[in-house]
Amino acid sequence: MSSDYLRWRPHPWHGLETGPNPPSSVTVFVEITPFDHIKYEVDKHSGFLKVDRPQLSSSRPPTVYGFIPRTLSGPRVGQLMEDAVSGDDDPLDICVVSSHPISQSQILLTARVVGGIPMLDSHEADDKLIGVLVGDGAWGEVTEVTQLPAAILDQLVHYFSTYKRVRRPDNPVSVGSVYGRLQAERVVSAAMSDYAEEYDR
Repeated sequence: MSSDYLRWRPHPWHGLETGPNPPSSVTVFVEITPFDHIKYEVDKHSGFLKVDRPQLSSSRPPTVYGFIPRTLSGPRVGQLMEDAVSGDDDPLDICVVSSHPISQSQILLTARVVGGIPMLDSHEADDKLIGVLVGDGAWGEVTEVTQLPAAILDQLVHYFSTYKRVRRPDNPVSVGSVYGRLQAERVVSAAMSDYAEEYDR
């Protein structure tokens, strides 16, 4: 470990590990909690959390929402989604199901990837992966998205289908059917390769 790492806080996108065992077990940097009416996202330059926008609808994210470090939704990720012309050039988003309320953002957690939601935003792939909190008493043993209650998945699909509607009613956002763990792990692997090609040169 370099001395710079010990002296300075690492950038949450570039300075943290993807996870203990990617693509199945990943690190998540939490940007938004289910209690937030503001959409926060990491500032790509500084690594600090910034206000992206107030949520104009009444919808709030039904789970913790963040991203996986050292991933990039680039061309390989785009190729995995039908009708996508590219990825959205952001780190991979992930929603983490937990039986315990997590009210703090800018924290790290470890999640097991169990599925995902294909979201196409302006013809760019913007997958919303679904994970479970490792060690969670209720959901920690879940390995496939089909083991989660349908109500949780319906809430996630509804949130991503509507959370931009008030702000950008003409934006061509489409959300497809929930996919399972194998496809989700393919997306993570592709995003790790996209990141390595873009930044590890």
